[in-house]
Amino acid sequence: MSQVIPLGPGARMLTTREAAQRLGVSLRTVQLWVEADILPAARTPGGHRRIPHNAVEALALSTGLGGELQARSGRASRPRSHEAEAPEERPPAKHASVGAGPGPLDVLLVADNPIWQVRCEQALSPFLPNIQLRFAETGYLALLQIGQKAPDLLITNLELPGMDGLAMLRTLERCESIAGMRILALSHLDEAELRRRGGLPASVELMQLPVSPEGVAVRVGRWLLHQRVS
Repeated sequence: MSQVIPLGPGARMLTTREAAQRLGVSLRTVQLWVEADILPAARTPGGHRRIPHNAVEALALSTGLGGELQARSGRASRPRSHEAEAPEERPPAKHASVGAGPGPLDVLLVADNPIWQVRCEQALSPFLPNIQLRFAETGYLALLQIGQKAPDLLITNLELPGMDGLAMLRTLERCESIAGMRILALSHLDEAELRRRGGLPASVELMQLPVSPEGVAVRVGRWLLHQRVS
């Protein structure tokens, strides 16, 4: 994923912290996006990650993200080689907890079929305003949304174009900040086949396809009931 590259005087590269400031997300989110190949990255001979400035700008423009890149005396993207650099920090884990605070249950539904999305939205409509539903069409777009705001409940098809659901969940498994998220995976594959492909994270619940949107809504309703009881 990351390779050692020379950083010449003309290279426009950002540290992970500078990329996070530019995109307005956490440092761990940028690290997650690098691990998922959403952002390309290289490593200096000293082992520090560097992200191309153009890639950060392209992501900011395509997603509407945008914080402020806080340049420090003209050396924001080109730290001097003789200066010591602190290792990348990893923020303390913040485990999500359904029902931990006021407000509706935040549900992210990942599916590439727009008809399925509409049917799920209709099936879940009786739970309004106790849920807030948002959508992503691919694992890549789901990771972008999760990086900005982790949902209380992630419902994802495993068969997705590009980055599939399995790859997305394995990437999320490496991110401690969303380890407490409730996750419901939908797949035509049985458990034996999923194990042959590396398996699901232990915390993921599997629903076998075909399942109706109403069946998914019943499961969401159980989580809502558990939230209220808690």
